Amino acid sequence: MKNKMLFLSKISGILIFLSFITTLYSYFFQANILIISGILAWMAFFILFPTLKNKRIIIILLSLSILAFFICYINSYQINLIKVFTVNQYLLTLLIGVGFLRLIAIPRKDKNIDLPKGKQSFIKTYLSVHLFGSVINISSLILVADKMYKKAPLTNAQIVLLTRAFASDAYWSPFFVAFAAAITYAPKLETSTIVLNGIVLAVLTFLITYYDVIKNKEFNIKEFYGYPLSLDSLFLPILLALLVLITNHFYPEIKVIILISLFSILMTIVILPMKKSILESLKILKFHITDELPNMKSEISLFLVAGMFGISISSILIGLNLSLPFEVFDWQIASILLLIFVFLAFIGIHPIITIAIIGDFLSGVNHTLLAMTFLMAWSTTVSTSPFSGLNLTIVSRYNCSAKEIFKLNIVYAIKMYFICTFCLFLLSKYLHM
Repeated sequence: MKNKMLFLSKISGILIFLSFITTLYSYFFQANILIISGILAWMAFFILFPTLKNKRIIIILLSLSILAFFICYINSYQINLIKVFTVNQYLLTLLIGVGFLRLIAIPRKDKNIDLPKGKQSFIKTYLSVHLFGSVINISSLILVADKMYKKAPLTNAQIVLLTRAFASDAYWSPFFVAFAAAITYAPKLETSTIVLNGIVLAVLTFLITYYDVIKNKEFNIKEFYGYPLSLDSLFLPILLALLVLITNHFYPEIKVIILISLFSILMTIVILPMKKSILESLKILKFHITDELPNMKSEISLFLVAGMFGISISSILIGLNLSLPFEVFDWQIASILLLIFVFLAFIGIHPIITIAIIGDFLSGVNHTLLAMTFLMAWSTTVSTSPFSGLNLTIVSRYNCSAKEIFKLNIVYAIKMYFICTFCLFLLSKYLHM
C-alpha cells in the first residue's frame, strides 16, 4: 500500500509539472489548451487528496461548490466551465515556477562563523528574509529559521522578525503568490502604482517592527542573533527581477505572472548545470518534479478548490443580477472590505477564498484600488492569523505556539490596518475616486 501511494505521488508530481508546461505553452502558442492544464492539475489534486492532512476546508468548499452549481443549473444561471477549472491556473503556475528557484538559490554550504548579535544582526536578517522571500517565497523563511532553530528554540524576537519580514513581501512583490492572486482577479491594475505603495508599506512594517523590538526589553535585542544571508545569495532574485522588468518593458502585453514563471524554469535549467554536472542536474530536476512538487499539495488543493468555489458563488450573484451595495468603490468601501478580510482570516478563511468569492463580483470597480486591498489583506493577516500557512509552518516545524504568535502580532496587525486605511485614502485620491 505504501509503495502504491509513493508511486501515485510521483505520478501527481509529473502531472503538476505537465500542467505547468502546458500553461506556458497555451499562453504563447495555443490558448484553447489551457483547459488541459487545468485538468492535469485537478488530476494531481484527486490523486493527492487522500494524503492531505487538513481536508476539512477542502471538503466544505467542494460541497458548497457542488451545491452552488446545482442552484445555477436549476435556475439556468450561466456557468463558465472552462473558468471553473482554470481560474487560478496562472497563480498555480507562478507557485510551481518559483519553486524551481530553490534548486539554484539556496547557498551550497554554511560558513562556520560566529553570527553577529544585536541590532545589526536583526536588521540584516530581516532584510535577508524579506528580499530573498520576495522571490522564492517561504523557502527563504525556512532557510533562515532552520539555522536559528539549530542553535536554540526560536525567541519571540525571532518569531516577530520571521513572520513580519516574510508576510510584508505580499504588499509589493510581483513574484509573490498574493500578487498573482491580485492580478488574476483585478487584471487591469496599475503595476507600478501597486509596487510603489507596497514598498512604502513594507518599509513602514520594518520600522514598526524594529521600534517594537528595541523599545520592549522582553525582546532583549542586544542578545538577538540571526542568520543574515550574504549579498551573493541575492544575485539570483535580482537577476530574475531584471529579466522580468526588461522583458515587460519591451513586451508589456505579456502577463508578469507568465514572465516570472518562464524565467524561473529557464534560469534553473541554465544555472543548475553550472553548479552541478549535467547528470546530477537531471537527477535533481527529476527528484524535484516527482518528490518535491507533490509536497505543494496543500497550496495546490486550496487554490484549485477556492477558484471553483469563487466561480460558483459569483455565478449565482451574477445570475441574480445583484447590484453592488455601493455606488463608488472608494477608500471607505475598500477599508471596510479590508476589515472583513482580516476578520475572516482570523476565523480560518484564507484570503484566497475571500478573493475568489468577490473577485468576479467586483470586476467592474477600479482594479488598482481593489488589488491593493487584496494585497493588504493578505499581508496583514498572514503574519497574525493562527490559520495562515506561514504560521502553521512555524508552529509545526519549530514547535512554536500559534496563540503566542497571535499575541505577538495582533497589535501590529491593528496598527497596519489603520496605516493601510490611510494608504487607501491617499491612493483613492490619487486615482480620483
